Amino acid sequence: MLRFRILASAVPLMVAGVLAGRQVVADVHPCISTAEAAVELADLPWQASRLVGFTADPARATVRVQIVDDPAVADFAVVDDGVSRESDSCTGLGPTRFIGIGDAAATAPTVIYLSRDDNADYRIYVRSRSFTMREAAALIVGAHTERSQTAAGAL
Repeated sequence: MLRFRILASAVPLMVAGVLAGRQVVADVHPCISTAEAAVELADLPWQASRLVGFTADPARATVRVQIVDDPAVADFAVVDDGVSRESDSCTGLGPTRFIGIGDAAATAPTVIYLSRDDNADYRIYVRSRSFTMREAAALIVGAHTERSQTAAGAL
């Protein structure tokens, strides 16, 4: 009986800890706003409307993303000094589209090769505490993939 009381008193504390941790992590969601919609990385796999994967083999890639050292030559540049962001910084004209990063490149229809090599489809510059290079690559590829599919569907 004593074990049950200890367990019953510990469960609310564990739930509160999980919810508090989720709130701290949930403040920063890598996202970009386009003219059509906001594109955001999904927290949960089933939220994603588009899935991307990464590969170390350029032959398996469907999209190549180059990491550049100069933001002036980048197609997408992310520079921030902290984890704070404005509450409306990722609002677009349409609904938010969620991009997921898959664990295996074989399961994703879009496979990204991220490198410093030339001859890339997109160039990114990232100096951020809240965005990783993989997240930035997934966002720019996801935003362009969504935009090209929307344009093709409208024709």
